[in-house]
Amino acid sequence: MDGSVIRALALSCLAVAVPFGAAAHQLVVFASVECAAVTVEAKFSNGRVTQQGDVRVLDGENNLLTTLQLGRDGTATVPLDSVDHSGGLVIEVDTGSHDNYWIVTPEDIARKCGS
Repeated sequence: MDGSVIRALALSCLAVAVPFGAAAHQLVVFASVECAAVTVEAKFSNGRVTQQGDVRVLDGENNLLTTLQLGRDGTATVPLDSVDHSGGLVIEVDTGSHDNYWIVTPEDIARKCGS
């Protein structure tokens, strides 16, 4: 093979690999329950912290309860006394280009609050 064929093959491989690799990063959402609050954490699958995004808190029937902003550390805190959590919570995080969610069950809350 001459140099021009090798360059053409390399460029075509690069053109295929770049879009696929860029789409491979997913948003990972995790919510941990303390008795008084739920701490939401969001980061990309490559470990990079999500520095901006909307956190929507919904009840167990998918009714919007509140919206918060992620902090620069990729976290947000939902005080449990500010939302009706009796039917559990759905925590959705949307960065504009990625989104994902975490479900907090009533059992998760009861277990952490000792009831």
